[in-house]
Amino acid sequence: MPAPTLYRKRIIPEECVLLKDDKLLYQDEDMLITGWHTLKPRKDLHHGYSCYFLKNGYKVSKFYREDDSLLYWYCDIVEYDFQAETNTYIVTDLLADVIIYPDGFVKVVDIDELVTALNQKLISEETLKKSLLSLSSLLNCIYSGNFDKLQAPIEQVLRS
Repeated sequence: MPAPTLYRKRIIPEECVLLKDDKLLYQDEDMLITGWHTLKPRKDLHHGYSCYFLKNGYKVSKFYREDDSLLYWYCDIVEYDFQAETNTYIVTDLLADVIIYPDGFVKVVDIDELVTALNQKLISEETLKKSLLSLSSLLNCIYSGNFDKLQAPIEQVLRS
């Protein structure tokens, strides 16, 4: 199966970027796993791996510093649009994110952007609900001690 084309679409700021340098490491009907380097150089974040959970509404990424030390796990709430005729995924960031630090501290961020996007009519009420339900599902997984199940696909690919 040829590697799909991946786009990252943002609502705030509005952009759609081809992830041309991302390397597909694994693919099945439920997930995609990629390895990547930052699109724009940053002092803290250098590279990482992302697991796109295609049926769950989130993407779980392992972020690394340049020295290969773990920065944190970053979870995006997303929706996926697959265009079969071109084997293309457009992954839209639905704004809310969860950061899990190496010490286990969990931080939910960008909830305010959901309100801004709704007020500016950048998203529908239905999209807002979808984002919040996916966020709730992700947080339930984390708080019940099952985040390791979402980390496992990336860790397995890194071991192989």
